[in-house]
Amino acid sequence: MTLSAPSHTPEDGPVVKEAGGKGGGDRGRGAKGGKSAARRRKYGPRTLVTAASAWMLAVIFIAPYLEMIITALRPADELRDRTYLPTSFEWKNLVDVWEESTLGDNLQVTLLIAGGATLLVLLVSLPAAYYTARVRYRGRKAFLLLVLVTQMFQPTALLIGLYREFHQLDMLNSTWTLILANGAFNLAFAIWILTAYISSIPAELEEAAMVDGLGRFGALFKVTLPLAMPGVVTAIIFTFISSWNEFVMGLTLMTEPEKQPLTVGINNFIGNYTVEWNYLFAASVVAIIPVVVLFAFIERHVVSGLTAGSVK
Repeated sequence: MTLSAPSHTPEDGPVVKEAGGKGGGDRGRGAKGGKSAARRRKYGPRTLVTAASAWMLAVIFIAPYLEMIITALRPADELRDRTYLPTSFEWKNLVDVWEESTLGDNLQVTLLIAGGATLLVLLVSLPAAYYTARVRYRGRKAFLLLVLVTQMFQPTALLIGLYREFHQLDMLNSTWTLILANGAFNLAFAIWILTAYISSIPAELEEAAMVDGLGRFGALFKVTLPLAMPGVVTAIIFTFISSWNEFVMGLTLMTEPEKQPLTVGINNFIGNYTVEWNYLFAASVVAIIPVVVLFAFIERHVVSGLTAGSVK
């Protein structure tokens, strides 16, 4: 019996090709369907609700700042109008509040106080935190407890004692007075948080660096300090913002208008019988600009410090 090879008719070719084409079409439709399904999953109801809630919270937090800027640029005769936007923006308010008041001097004093207090806190807290984290000396827990307890005292509770002390030292109306006072009240938090960060860094890294030839200070500044940068930045932000926003000590210890900090200078626009709202909000706009600039620079250092710590 003779076996013959299966014959391929011309009709078989188109059938196979058509089947393949249908299969390819199904695969194409499947790929498109997968993308559509992924897109639907990506922008599902939960995602949309989360995004809407985030935008709503952003509007709630930004609205007071927008109102502050709009009121700062509102003409004096439209301050009591119920319209949200004024008929025209009075840019001259920013110029007047700068030229006709001591706001420029107040801003300079505040920058010196906040910067000086931050530098003082870092110079004292870094060695104290490093020694406390690396050396198990007697009374270490009592020292940390004392540092934590000092955070419970507010400047208002100690204001009379501070005034008497600085008056006896003839240091009233001095920038150094507020630098020392703000530095003292922010020192405890800086020591506490830096001690926690340095304690989380293995001491073996410093020992390996010292074996390679670095001394104790070299290991501190080249190994430990870069890894503890998130804690350092946190201490800088907390100290600077706290010193920038301080009001009670500045009002009590600084009586000369040109030597008062910015918070007290802004308060001077509130009189006994009238409030100059346009100038008050214009001064507030000027006051928040340095803080916004600081956060613009600090945010990059926070991210880089966290990344460096995670890689190490």
